[in-house]
Amino acid sequence: MHSYDYGLLLAFFALVLVPAPLLGRFYYNVMEGNRTWLSPVLGPLERTCYRLSGVDEHAEQSWQRYALALLAFNLAGFVLLFAVLLFQDLLPLNPLKLPGMEWTLAFNTAVSFVTNTNWQSYSGEASLSYFSQMVGLTVQNFVSAATGIAVLVALCRGIGRRSAQSLGNFWVDMTRATLYGLLPLCLVLALFLVWQGVPQTFAHYVNAVTMQGVDQVIPLGPAASQIAIKQLGTNGGGFFGVNSAHPFENPTALSDLFEMASIILIPVALIFTFGHYVKDLRQSRAILGCMLALFLIGGATSLWAEYQPNPTLASPMVEQSAPMEGKEARFGTTATVLWSVTTTAASNGSVNGMHDSLNPLAGMVALANMMVGEVIFGGVGAGLYGMLLNVLIAVFLAGLMIGRTPEYLGKKLQAREVKLLVATLLVMPIGVLVLGAIAASLPGPMAAVSNPGAHGFSQLLYAYTSASANNGSAFAGFSANTAFHNLMLSLGMLLGRFGYILPVLALAGSLAMKKSAPQGLNSFPTHGPLFVTLLTVTILLVGGLSFLPTLALGPIAEHLSMGF
Repeated sequence: MHSYDYGLLLAFFALVLVPAPLLGRFYYNVMEGNRTWLSPVLGPLERTCYRLSGVDEHAEQSWQRYALALLAFNLAGFVLLFAVLLFQDLLPLNPLKLPGMEWTLAFNTAVSFVTNTNWQSYSGEASLSYFSQMVGLTVQNFVSAATGIAVLVALCRGIGRRSAQSLGNFWVDMTRATLYGLLPLCLVLALFLVWQGVPQTFAHYVNAVTMQGVDQVIPLGPAASQIAIKQLGTNGGGFFGVNSAHPFENPTALSDLFEMASIILIPVALIFTFGHYVKDLRQSRAILGCMLALFLIGGATSLWAEYQPNPTLASPMVEQSAPMEGKEARFGTTATVLWSVTTTAASNGSVNGMHDSLNPLAGMVALANMMVGEVIFGGVGAGLYGMLLNVLIAVFLAGLMIGRTPEYLGKKLQAREVKLLVATLLVMPIGVLVLGAIAASLPGPMAAVSNPGAHGFSQLLYAYTSASANNGSAFAGFSANTAFHNLMLSLGMLLGRFGYILPVLALAGSLAMKKSAPQGLNSFPTHGPLFVTLLTVTILLVGGLSFLPTLALGPIAEHLSMGF
């Protein structure tokens, strides 16, 4: 590594960690309806939204009504997007006269964007009209991210409130998260990307003649606006087929840095938002410390692996260096590795290189980041409520070890809460192991795998892990656009999204109704180094017990077979 690589790492962490506390406080004020510097501008628009939709912003909902509103909203979004994709040939802004999508692919894509997964079994510039990209995908990029923020805020209120019957209002939370939390940042980032060279136009594709005399079609479109929300909303779905490796999505080293930082900016800020809800920022620092520790462990392992020469290509006559297969020469090894670790830790499906070309251990880190439930920063909102589930599990284990009723911030964890926690532990194993095993046992679906042996198994494992973790990135080389995989991966995405959201809301409702006991000298502190260590070990143990055998059959076996 060179000085540029170390500078890149420092700049990345500075762009995320410096503004995060201020942004976290801003999100707390926004979601609680407190006045902010944007209130004079967006307040009238917010109130107009409530009047037009008939929402009483002061009426709160129980967790059951909150969940029903969320499900109804997401179902409506799915139906609308499914229809847009099926009938895009009949809709405007389709300069290439692209046909409607095949129904299983349209179903998969609609589920993907509604669940904040953004798994794509198609190439955007060759399959989707401008209308489908904007009205279909970009809208869902906003509202799926806002849904994650709303669920997190409901859980924060459940932990912070005492003897309460309500968690807020889903419609109000969605509106505020979109208007204040996502739109302003996306506008700034989109303008920055246009400055860097990302197209934002309704013009037709351009026909050009290359130096070799070959006709080439250069795709254009309203790309910058979708790329801004795909990164800030931890969505990841690319406007172009090769995603952020495309020079029109990610033109420069500067755009690469700012896109990477924007992926985890809001997830990190929401950690501080949680601290304001529970009136204890020490809890935020403890959770951030755990996330950073896991991120640095994975990042260091990936960097080490990618800077090792490939022994298969070793020759005493040639000086070996870090392999560049599958990496963008514009960005280099460190930027590609940092992107792969960031996106798989943050539930973002974008790529600026090919994960299929990563060394086995780097590929294993990408898999492990998703297998633990995308809690190392994770998706907008989703990452932190997933981490809080692990916090409660760690508190429960600590209570077992010391023989006390487990409690978190004065709220006792009893049978109902523990059952809900156990239910969430089953989501990833069912999505990855059960659905993946069904796909691996059938000869038809296995034809989608392009490589033999351990690497081929990793391709299949990665696809079902990415879907169940609502990540959306792909290992490449896996032909997922078949009826079987479109429908089975859709099932994994739905399970990975709502298999967490519904227990989280039920847990929030249960905790909100509890009285809060004052913490004494015998209470287990959840803000010190001991708890950070316990939380980190809990996450690694739960993930390892669930998925280590499958990792041994895939990337670990491939690593050993290469003779490192």
